[in-house]
Amino acid sequence: MNPLLTPVAATLLASHGGFGLNFNPFETNIINLAIVIAGLVWFLRGFLGGILEKRRLAILGDLQDAEERLAAATASLATAQKDLAEAQLRAEAIRSDGQARAAAIRQETEKRTVDEMARMKQESAADLDAEAARVNEQLRREAARLAIEKALAALPGKLDSTAQAKLIDQSIQSLGNA
Repeated sequence: MNPLLTPVAATLLASHGGFGLNFNPFETNIINLAIVIAGLVWFLRGFLGGILEKRRLAILGDLQDAEERLAAATASLATAQKDLAEAQLRAEAIRSDGQARAAAIRQETEKRTVDEMARMKQESAADLDAEAARVNEQLRREAARLAIEKALAALPGKLDSTAQAKLIDQSIQSLGNA
């Protein structure tokens, strides 16, 4: 006896005459199973087919929507890249214009500075000339005053009263003519 078989299984096999295949379609319910399977296929085909068709259409719709969004995004990207290129060109133009303006302003400022320095130099030269003329005039007056004082100090000893009166008369006449 087979050690794998239990005593109940051994008794059952002995009473039926062993293990074998039964090809009788009525005893094995093959016809019933075929009818049930065919019915399930027939009825579920429409139900599951409808669900699968709806799902297929939804997936196709989603794919079409994704393609449309991809096309729109690609167009937007192209537009954005074009706008970026234009903005970069404008920024470069603005930068070069700003550099040109800065150079012009710097040159104008340098010119004004040079002109102002020349004007200040001319003014200082004029002031220096005026101051030199004023100092010269003051020195001449001082020299004349000192010469007159010296002459007046020396005159009384050299002039007698007649010469002094004659000198005073000449001075009065020269003042009267002037």
